[in-house]
Formats: sequence, structure tokens, C-alpha cells
Amino acid sequence: MEYRRFGRSGWQVSEIGYGMWGLAGWTGSDLAEVENSLNKAVELGCNFFDTAWGYGEGLSERILGDLIRRYPDKRIYAATKIPPKNRTWPSRSEFSLDEVFPADYIREYTEISLKNLGTDSIDLLQFHVWEDHWADRDEWKEEVQKLTQEGKVQRWGISVNRWEPDNSLNTIKTGLIDAVQVIYNIFDQAPEDNLFPLCRQMDIGVIARVPFDEGTLTGTLTKETTFPADDWRSTYFVPENLNSSVDHAEALKPVIPEGMTMSEMALRFILNNPDVHTTIPGMRKLHHVEANIATSDGKRLPDALAAELRNHRWDRTPTEWSQ
Repeated sequence: MEYRRFGRSGWQVSEIGYGMWGLAGWTGSDLAEVENSLNKAVELGCNFFDTAWGYGEGLSERILGDLIRRYPDKRIYAATKIPPKNRTWPSRSEFSLDEVFPADYIREYTEISLKNLGTDSIDLLQFHVWEDHWADRDEWKEEVQKLTQEGKVQRWGISVNRWEPDNSLNTIKTGLIDAVQVIYNIFDQAPEDNLFPLCRQMDIGVIARVPFDEGTLTGTLTKETTFPADDWRSTYFVPENLNSSVDHAEALKPVIPEGMTMSEMALRFILNNPDVHTTIPGMRKLHHVEANIATSDGKRLPDALAAELRNHRWDRTPTEWSQ
């Protein structure tokens, strides 16, 4: 496993982290298999785990807390998130800070996450949605500083809404945000335009989420793919999105090097960018852990392939199904 300095925190984090969303909203999760996968990830050098209260209403946080206690000799970085008070993902521009993250609510859910994790302090606490027009409000700033001074939170971050990487720039400039989590993959390259240069300038930790574009960049989806009604993906991969996603994935297949899968190429594209400090694929199965972590070997994409992948940028704008 290769490690990268996580911005001004100075943490050395595994460049392949572990996304724990798969414990909620996705079908096919088996708790015993998940725990085995988490154990394998730690044993292979993964030390950055991203969860949220919203993943199973605290279940994912409790599972991460159990993992930390199973490995008292390992430095495991726990990143979690405060859910929006109005329980709406993603946020919308018309939402006010008072509706989503009032100060007393920020404190309430900090305490809830501390209890779920079973720790005295949270390494990285992120706002699970964000609107940049909240940057000038003092209430959240004051509460963030209080909780930091009390030692309950070490570092703060924001999770940026899908396809809105610039909806964060003014907030980062406040100096109170230590990390940003953003969708970045072969298709979603827009963070390179403005967000990554600002993070580089201000020494902000960058977490690349959705490395496989919710599954599109595994190359396994077809236009006939369906998901159970209780699976989150059934509301995301509506026909309009599924058809376009499959077309974009098919266009990638001819450029995949011999002996490499599309999933591996997708991860290596992200790791090719030094502005990214860790990426957090969801890994519910042992073979996913082994395959994904194997890409952290210090090898980078050939220049010609990296240049070709630039041509597969797919700029999208939020819709009613983009979530």
C-alpha cells in the first residue's frame, strides 16, 4: 500500500481508502462478509475508512468502531459525516443553513457519532451535503471551532454535491475546512478545473469518491440491468441515465490495456493525480478488497493512456435523479 500526506493534517493515509456506504441502501450486503472484508483491508495496509451516520442510521459507524477496537495497535483514521437535518440528499440551493445544519444540531450529531464510533474524538467530521452560500454564516463556524477546541473533532470536511465541485470554493477559503470529498473519476474530471488547484494552494486533503461511477466504470452494467426496488441504484439508474452510462462505458473498452480490467483502470486514473490523497471505493467482498488495494503499487498509467482518458470526460449537471 502506498500512502499520501492528507493535506495540512499531516496524516499519512492509504491512497486506497474504504467507502462504507454499501452497508445501507444497496442490496447484497452480508455483515459477516463485510467484517471479513474490513479486516482484510486493514491487514493489507488500508488505514482510511469513510462512513456516515446516514449509512444505516449509525450502523456503519458502529461497525467501524468495532473495527478500530479490533486493531488497537493500528492507526486507523475514521471519517464520518453529519446528516442533513432535513434528510435531503443532495441539498438544494434554496435550502438555508438553519434547515440543514443549525449549530445545536451539529453538536448533537457530533455526540451521536462519537457514541457510535466509541471514540473520544473524531478524526474527520464532514458535512454530508453542502451549499457554498452558507460560507458566510457564523453559526457553523463558531460551532466547528468550539468542538475542535473541546477535542471532540480533529479535522473538518465537506462532502460536495454530485457534479457541483465548485459549490465549495468559498467555504474552503474560510480556512476552517481541512478536507473535501468530491466525485472524481474518468468521467467526472471537473474538480481539476478549480477545486483541486484551490485545495493544492490551501493544503486541503482531497477524498475522491465514486471512483466507479456507481458501477458504470466496472464495465458490468448493460442497458438491461435492473436493481431491486429497495436498492438505491434503482432510483439513480433510471433509463435516461443507464443508457448514457452504458454507452460511455462501452466507449472506454477499446482503450483498456491487455491484462487490465476497467475497474483497475478507473482506480489507476485517480491515483495518477497527485492532487488526490485517497479514493474510497465501496468494498463489501474480499475479492474487491484484494483487487482494489492491489492497484496501490506505485505504478502510474502510461502517458499515452492517461492522455486518452482525458477525452472521456463527461460533464453533467444535476437532475432530479442525480442525487
